[in-house]
Amino acid sequence: MGNLKGTVIGETESVCPVCLSRIKAQKIQYEDDVYLHKTCKEHGDFSVRIWKGLPSYNSWAPERKAAKDVYSITEVKKGCPYDCGICPDHRQHTCCVLLEITKNCNLHCPICFASSGEVNEEDPSLEEIKQWYKLLKEAGGTFNIQISGGEPSLRDDVPEIIKMGRDLGFPFFQLNTNGIRIAHDIDYVKSLKDAGLDCVYLQFDSLKDEVLEKIRGKALLHIKEKAIENCAEHGIGVVLVPTLVKGLNTDEIGKILYFAIEKMPYIRGVHFQPCSYFGRYPEEDSEHFTLPELLRAIEDQTEGKMKVQDFKPATAENPYCSFNGGFRLNPDETLTPLQKTQSCCCSSNNESERSREYVSRRWKGAVNKANVAPRNQKPQDIDEFLERTKQYTLAVSAMAFQDAWNLDLERLRDCYIHIVSPDKRIIPFCAYNLTGIDGRSLYRR
Repeated sequence: MGNLKGTVIGETESVCPVCLSRIKAQKIQYEDDVYLHKTCKEHGDFSVRIWKGLPSYNSWAPERKAAKDVYSITEVKKGCPYDCGICPDHRQHTCCVLLEITKNCNLHCPICFASSGEVNEEDPSLEEIKQWYKLLKEAGGTFNIQISGGEPSLRDDVPEIIKMGRDLGFPFFQLNTNGIRIAHDIDYVKSLKDAGLDCVYLQFDSLKDEVLEKIRGKALLHIKEKAIENCAEHGIGVVLVPTLVKGLNTDEIGKILYFAIEKMPYIRGVHFQPCSYFGRYPEEDSEHFTLPELLRAIEDQTEGKMKVQDFKPATAENPYCSFNGGFRLNPDETLTPLQKTQSCCCSSNNESERSREYVSRRWKGAVNKANVAPRNQKPQDIDEFLERTKQYTLAVSAMAFQDAWNLDLERLRDCYIHIVSPDKRIIPFCAYNLTGIDGRSLYRR
């Protein structure tokens, strides 16, 4: 920042990264960068950059209103972020819910949001999971479900878990996985498809094994490629999920996007997640890779085939949490950006429900290898054009999760990605994973 004089552009609250106590915070702008400044009476001053460069912080956020009639379970006693469950102060309906069906894992990644695989633990029973589903039905019901962990594919009964949810009326299921079992067990993949799995949410951080070894502790590229192939065989959509670590794999953003385009229509999307500092993470780092840096990297590394203006901020959750864009692959291999239209393709006025429908439509496996349209085949009529658009559209998005350093309670109250806790509460993702620098968590056991 040098000798630049900053301008206060907002007041909010955050937490101390050491003791996780709630403290006042200011958003201060220095030229095109925005920092979150906060002071803990016990542990001193903290400053972290939350926005770097253009597009400008103030121009990014559209006007929005808090959702009405948000379902709550817990009472407000200590205040945000200590009463999650959800409490009455929360301002957004649930969109996607993570069910952590195991804490065990077949990797020990140096970077892990959930700090999985530390100890062997007994998995929740099918009856417990059924009770989670019933809780969600009471809370609004038709949420998108992400089966997560740990590594959920360690459980043989994931197909049964998905079918149970389908039978209870949940319309969309994705599996959050490192891809190891998906790559090695084609019968398991078939059973997942038969049970109603729509999408594999595939950990995919790099096209270089030496980078994967640093992030995941193991060379896994051939595993990822085989997992994609097996999903394609059974018409299960694949979304690549790169965790971005500044200076390690942020130079591969364009290469990952080109890989996804090459594998269309089996790959349905790329969902970038800049590294957040909770769970297990590189302790020597504290620099966040911000959304505007990612947007500019996408444009630069795709040589303008995807431009900053092709992406829009969130409309359901807080706009500083995420962005999204869609791109149609044309027969000549060019890309056409698709503006996110809601009036003609979503049936609800509820922003969270709109987002559920949008994700479901974009990420579902549209085809399998037996009936995929050739990439270079030009549509001959409107029906073929619509079918091609359905098959050859790539969703590109990002989610900037918050940690103890950059937590903004105004953003947290707008969160619509939630986790069912073992004690049957519905907790915003960033609150559930919030980790102090000593490893202490507010909610995760």
